[in-house]
Amino acid sequence: MKVVMGLGNPGPEYDATRHNVGWWVVDRLAYDWDFETFRREGRALVSEGWVGDESVRLVKPTTYMNRSGLAVGSFGEIEAFDLTKDLLVVVDDAALDVGKVRFRPDGSAGGHNGLKSVSGALQSEAYARIRIGVGRKPEGIDLADWVLSPLPGEDEEVVVGLLPDLTKAVEVWVAEGVEAAMNRFNR
Repeated sequence: MKVVMGLGNPGPEYDATRHNVGWWVVDRLAYDWDFETFRREGRALVSEGWVGDESVRLVKPTTYMNRSGLAVGSFGEIEAFDLTKDLLVVVDDAALDVGKVRFRPDGSAGGHNGLKSVSGALQSEAYARIRIGVGRKPEGIDLADWVLSPLPGEDEEVVVGLLPDLTKAVEVWVAEGVEAAMNRFNR
């Protein structure tokens, strides 16, 4: 089974914020793949289905971003789960211009508190991730204020416009792995 975990914050007040772009992607995947409705499972909302011959679980932690790792507890129960091949975490990145996409096979959290929490819970940084650019933080603005603010209309259009390509990119990751997805979709 493959797991795609989109990070975000629960609650309608966060829906349109930069920090919830991971949830946007996972919601779009569920829609495009015609997966079941999300259901609560522990500290996450989960939906499952098939992408080709591969079983896929979509996960949206219902904790706040800096506690996202609390939602990874069930991964150890998945038979033959290999962290390095079977987990993809989708996050916003305030160090990338709006619309930039970076698949990575592993690496540090790079200051992202959601990734720090996931890495801490897994006791590893050896899992794939997609970083989606939400615009660089302007000078003089607190990072937390920046990522918890809504994307302006034009920037939101750019990110929403990426969603169909991100579905294709995640399908490549499911079928061929992170290297193939990096080679075809990093921009």
